[in-house]
Amino acid sequence: MLIVAEIGLNYDGNINLAYEMIRQAKKAGADVAKFQFGWRCNPGEINFIDADIAHKLRSWCDFFDIEMLASIINEEALGLARDIDLDRYKIASRTVIDKPDLCRRVLAEGKETFISLGMWDKPDFPFGKPDGKKLRYIYCQAKYPAYPEDLAGFPTKFDDFGYYGYSDHLHGIEASLLAISRGAQYIENHFTLNKTSQVIRDHILSVDPAELRQLVEIGKPLAKMVSYANKTQG
Repeated sequence: MLIVAEIGLNYDGNINLAYEMIRQAKKAGADVAKFQFGWRCNPGEINFIDADIAHKLRSWCDFFDIEMLASIINEEALGLARDIDLDRYKIASRTVIDKPDLCRRVLAEGKETFISLGMWDKPDFPFGKPDGKKLRYIYCQAKYPAYPEDLAGFPTKFDDFGYYGYSDHLHGIEASLLAISRGAQYIENHFTLNKTSQVIRDHILSVDPAELRQLVEIGKPLAKMVSYANKTQG
């Protein structure tokens, strides 16, 4: 199971803070540190990431032995991800709706790709049924923050051929643990070192290092128990 610390824009445009967040994510036990390529990314904006910065982020993740993942939000973002040779890709909910052709180009790369469906309201999956290997759909509520009442319709089961994982926008870790108890193999939580930051709205719904550590310490053994129980049931 992957536990993903979504750093996203929570480094507040301070690349040195991004370094510390990668370090703290690894220390808390996360498997992946995730960024967003192509969102609020013009020079002078909070998430400006050019080739030099992308390489720097990748080198820091390598140094701390944590996988780097990025949401691919525009064509330039795909080029950046190729340039630093990411093992896997993420597609954000908004990209599924706004840029389906870009999503298809990302999938054509042939790498394992996680696709959030927080804005998808049709009964079928947007890019075909999951194949159990590289095409992975992630359940999400595209609200910032989301609340317990938004969990109506939450999957009763996560597996390789339906929803594979969960991207959490609720406060705390309870919804993520609920997803793990139902078989989710990918859990993504926004991550912050300062919930009181007012720079962007994501800080308030993010987990801090202590909560991320708690999610790892409870979630990883729980995932193993769910796996054993499912095997017993056949």
